[in-house]
Amino acid sequence: MKILRFYTSNTDKIKHTSAYEAIAFAAKRYGLAGATVYKGIMGYGASSELSSVKFWELNEKIPVIVEIVDEDDKISSFLEKIVPVLEKMPKGCLITCQSTEVVLLKTGTSR
Repeated sequence: MKILRFYTSNTDKIKHTSAYEAIAFAAKRYGLAGATVYKGIMGYGASSELSSVKFWELNEKIPVIVEIVDEDDKISSFLEKIVPVLEKMPKGCLITCQSTEVVLLKTGTSR
């Protein structure tokens, strides 16, 4: 199994959609097991300012991580599709991928 992470900002866009939403919806379309989006409280990238959540700010720019765990071949196939899209984004992002051990995978029932 592999764990795939996309580090981006809540203000980054792919076309007219938030990058994190576009990644999560694409993962669903490509049949990946699941995706989780984490909202950070502080962070910066190689070409950005250090930013953090402040309760008085109307437009907050915060780090966002999209995390996906699935089989190696599914992750590789998804990366082939999504990387060219992300390379066209005007802002930067970071993608990491590493092996992981799944201890328990208990699926629930659909509603």
